[in-house]
Amino acid sequence: MFSTVCTLVKYPRSRPSRCPAPVTTALEGPSSPAPQPSPISSQWSCISVRPATPASSRIHLCVLWSSGYLGIAYYNTSDSTIYFMPDAPDHESLQLLQRVLDEIDPQSVVTSAKQDENMTRFLGKLASQEHREPKRPEIILLPSVDFGLEISKQRLLSGNYSFIPDSMTTTEKILFLSSIIPFDCLLTDTSGEHRSRHLQESSTDAANLDMAQMLHRLLGHIKNVPLILKRMKLSHTKVSDWQVLYKTVYSALGLRDACRSLPQSIQLFRDIAQEFSDDLHHIASLIGKVVDFEGSLAENRFTVLPNIDPEIDEKKRRLTGLPSFLTEVARKELENLDPRIPSCSVIYIPLIGFLLCIPRLPSMVETSDFEIEGLDFMFLSEEKLHYRSARTKELDALLGDLHCDIRDQETLLMYQLQCQVLARAAVLTQVLDLASRLDVLLALASAARDYGYSRPRYSPRLLGVRIQNGRHPLMELCARTFVPNSAECGGYKGRVKVITGPNSSGKSIYLKQVGLITFMALVGSFVPAEEAEIGAVDAIFTRIHSCESISLGLSTFMIDLNQQVAKAVNNATERSLVLIDEFGKGTNTVDGLALLAAVIRHWLALGPTCPHIFVATNFLSLIQLQLLPQGPLVQYLTMETCEDGNDLVFFYQVCEGVANASHASHTAAQAGLPEKLVARGKEVSDLICSGKPIKPVKELLKEKQMENCQMLVDKFLKLDLEDPSLDLDIFMRQEVLPAAATIL
Repeated sequence: MFSTVCTLVKYPRSRPSRCPAPVTTALEGPSSPAPQPSPISSQWSCISVRPATPASSRIHLCVLWSSGYLGIAYYNTSDSTIYFMPDAPDHESLQLLQRVLDEIDPQSVVTSAKQDENMTRFLGKLASQEHREPKRPEIILLPSVDFGLEISKQRLLSGNYSFIPDSMTTTEKILFLSSIIPFDCLLTDTSGEHRSRHLQESSTDAANLDMAQMLHRLLGHIKNVPLILKRMKLSHTKVSDWQVLYKTVYSALGLRDACRSLPQSIQLFRDIAQEFSDDLHHIASLIGKVVDFEGSLAENRFTVLPNIDPEIDEKKRRLTGLPSFLTEVARKELENLDPRIPSCSVIYIPLIGFLLCIPRLPSMVETSDFEIEGLDFMFLSEEKLHYRSARTKELDALLGDLHCDIRDQETLLMYQLQCQVLARAAVLTQVLDLASRLDVLLALASAARDYGYSRPRYSPRLLGVRIQNGRHPLMELCARTFVPNSAECGGYKGRVKVITGPNSSGKSIYLKQVGLITFMALVGSFVPAEEAEIGAVDAIFTRIHSCESISLGLSTFMIDLNQQVAKAVNNATERSLVLIDEFGKGTNTVDGLALLAAVIRHWLALGPTCPHIFVATNFLSLIQLQLLPQGPLVQYLTMETCEDGNDLVFFYQVCEGVANASHASHTAAQAGLPEKLVARGKEVSDLICSGKPIKPVKELLKEKQMENCQMLVDKFLKLDLEDPSLDLDIFMRQEVLPAAATIL
């Protein structure tokens, strides 16, 4: 692609902006008293948002009940008003809640999936009122984490309220909202402290949130520095690399300044404050003073700013002034040309130089016609003839190849700048290392804030793991309703937990979340639990489905079943957490059961030095045949279920006990298998359990008989009786008689 500068001389020759309609928010009393005056309605406070358009009247109620106190808020769509009532005492029968329901008649009731027996019983009774008029409300269960105080505050802060000035900081908004909404209510106060402490903690949390957001913005500009350094060493630096490197270095300096203002007791902050040296400022200053980012992007090559190199500046000035200069040259050249030539131009082409360009005349047909006295013909392009004249040769000698000279000198400056950067490559590598660590910690902190994770506590007195309301982070996001479960494995009781229950009841998720939470605690991360206490645990052995393995801990073995068992048995200590799921799956049932029993008995024989073991199994014979010795070390758990007619309801709650059946038919039906297939499977299972013979299904047998009959008839019709080689005796013995045996 030629970059040309030429002058032709011929003689005589707001998009309108659309502002949204203002939405105002006002703190006021109820504009239209939906509930009739009563002792309850007098307790309501409200916050009202004026709607853009009137809406049909619908009421959505949110309720929580705990420790004898009731917390209620509801939203009326007719006037976009949120009514809330401070926590009030209520009887176990929830009489106050019933009065509220009768008074406001909500269309839906939103509450936590985790409730005590009183609320569960009340909601079940409410949902069963099929003949209630008006129609009974829809019960909506959401994860308990959605009702946390901090998550609720974040939702409030994300709103756009006209009565809160935009100039307010996050801290000021929290303080302002606390004067409207009772953050000190017991059901929204997870710490149980008084309101004054809430305000102090909210102020601190808001300041931390502001700092975290600023660090996130700075980290967003830190890119893949090692890749850029590699291209520099090979002299393959792209234009975009300089811009990316410039933003990276300046963002690193911003991180350094921010971390210097943070507590230096935290090692990472101290490392960033110290390791991000003044070399970064030197690199940023050099790049900012030398590189012309706008010009580089426009020309798709490295260009330098003015006043860096006087020689480059002079050549660029000449190159910029060429159009007007070449116009004068072309005017003089035209005066010396044949009068039949109407126009001409003088152009500059990098690597070629200056040329005289004239249009091709009708008389110029053959190549010999292109010859003009005093001019050296060069080439024909786009019906224009290009020549070297005495004047253009003079310009070549006087001005030289300006464009190429400029590029060569700028490339030399780029090489010198690269050397300066590469000489300080160590600090850039350190930037990426420390910034990536900070990014991971900020992501974990953000997840902890958004999903209610907690920091585990380490106790030297606890020989194991104690998890309160643990959750599986991925399953919790995928499932509409997730039930937290606790786990406690410490001391010398219940070190071996045998978990039974139907498939899809939550056994595997329970094991995975125990292992994952423990592992996250070991690496110093936040854990998805209300509270977690970790003692002396230094290894996690895990087995998923007997011939696969996932990395949940410090030891993972991608080997076959026997080698996996051998590794776990030989390496597990009293400080190890062993997770066993679906042991023996894909193996002969008797062999798998025997091996599982032998492994657990081996560990139980160790007594106080037995590892912490969680076993999820469908081998109910392990318990029914009493293959494990009785004692305090063994604890039997199951996943709570309930049979409702022909349906099996999963509560996904771990409780003490043993499953009395596998409920395989229920699980198969829920998985979507055809009803006839499920019924046949249950029939066969019952026959096996009772020791009775299994007979084929009559309909299937009849269908098979008809198919065999048709095949036999087809064979008869294909017979050629006139064929002398046909032997009917052989046909009857080999074809007819065997087929008859399957038909009769």
